[in-house]
Amino acid sequence: MTPSRVEALATFGPRWSIGADRSWTARALDESFGRQAPRLLDVGCGDGRATTAWAAEHPDWDVVGVDLHRPGLARLVGQLGRSGPPNVRVAEADVTELVAQHLEPGSVDAVRILFPDPWPKRRHLERRLVDRAFVARLADLLPAGGGLHIATDWDDYASQAKAALDAEPRFGPWSSVRPDRPETTYERRGRAAGRPITDLVVVRT
Repeated sequence: MTPSRVEALATFGPRWSIGADRSWTARALDESFGRQAPRLLDVGCGDGRATTAWAAEHPDWDVVGVDLHRPGLARLVGQLGRSGPPNVRVAEADVTELVAQHLEPGSVDAVRILFPDPWPKRRHLERRLVDRAFVARLADLLPAGGGLHIATDWDDYASQAKAALDAEPRFGPWSSVRPDRPETTYERRGRAAGRPITDLVVVRT
């Protein structure tokens, strides 16, 4: 955390952040954004470049970016404070706790998980975010017609995500056609390393 990032959090954090220690009801999120609109939960938003790009291109949606990396979040709230877009809010939170304890079913309309930590070592595989339990919890939260989008540059993680989606009967068949989304920093790194990119999109039935 550089001094400028500390200052950005102190200056802009109260305006653009959502506390992760309270119940995220649809009404509470409406109040935070000052309107009612479809909402995207952007998991692992990092420094927010892809988050703000998508939000700027989709002003009719509201976006909640969630991450635990404070320097990246500081950069994001600094950008929001200087130039927006206005339809983004930020939460410093562990998303597993958020969806298990604080997020009300139906309060978000879509979830996006772009390039989650691959935990490539075999002894760390159980730390991966996208497993059957997490996918089942997202099915609990999303309304009928709600979307889930996962992208990864690790083939074995893609296989694990496909298996988790196939095991959840409340999601329809997944598609591997890349949807509308910006390119992320981790995606560029994956391509540079020669790893193929897999996008998986499913809809809650």
